[in-house]
Amino acid sequence: MYNAKAYSAVSATAPLASDTIARRDLTEHDVQIEILFCGICHSDLHMVRNEWGGGTVYPIVPGHEMVGRITQVGSAVTKYKPGDLAGVGCMVDSDGTCPNCKTGLEQFCPNLTLTYNSPDKHLGGVTYGGYSDSIVVDERFVLRVPTNLDLPGVAPLLCAGITTYSPLRHWGVTKGKKVGVVGIGGLGHMGVKFARAFGAHVVVFTTSPNKKEDALRPFVTS
Repeated sequence: MYNAKAYSAVSATAPLASDTIARRDLTEHDVQIEILFCGICHSDLHMVRNEWGGGTVYPIVPGHEMVGRITQVGSAVTKYKPGDLAGVGCMVDSDGTCPNCKTGLEQFCPNLTLTYNSPDKHLGGVTYGGYSDSIVVDERFVLRVPTNLDLPGVAPLLCAGITTYSPLRHWGVTKGKKVGVVGIGGLGHMGVKFARAFGAHVVVFTTSPNKKEDALRPFVTS
């Protein structure tokens, strides 16, 4: 076990403040990541402020859109090596044995471990997220990040990105299809960009006229 620097909140009304948290030593299938960037998802704010039914355990360290550099790997890790760029999203473990896990649907695992505020089977208490300088994660829940990408821009892909990318791919959005995006918030921006990149005709619905330029920006070419 080692200490990591983090930002945590101690109550629903407290601001995030500098803290020190415990991270586990690597098991044979673990990857240790130095976190370089972490997105701020509105889910983080909901959880910190305990706005989802009283489930927040304090102190809480939010953050589930993290990108960083691998510093150590466990003895059985084969996919990654120190120095690789990697990302971690909203899940860090599952039982690996249930029918959902066996079909690649770990997000429906009844024993899923979320990146933060979820029971920590290694250290006890709850898991801590990406508002910290490092994290240790099972290699199954680590994603390789290409070296040619802008890392601050990659971080939101770990939540808002996959949330919009997945249904667009599931429903086969391609050139000639029409896509409507309701709302130009964090997810809406991603949805517009992906649908446009897939060649679809994109229509944005918003009640905020001042967001018109943001909605049109992915379609403006230099």
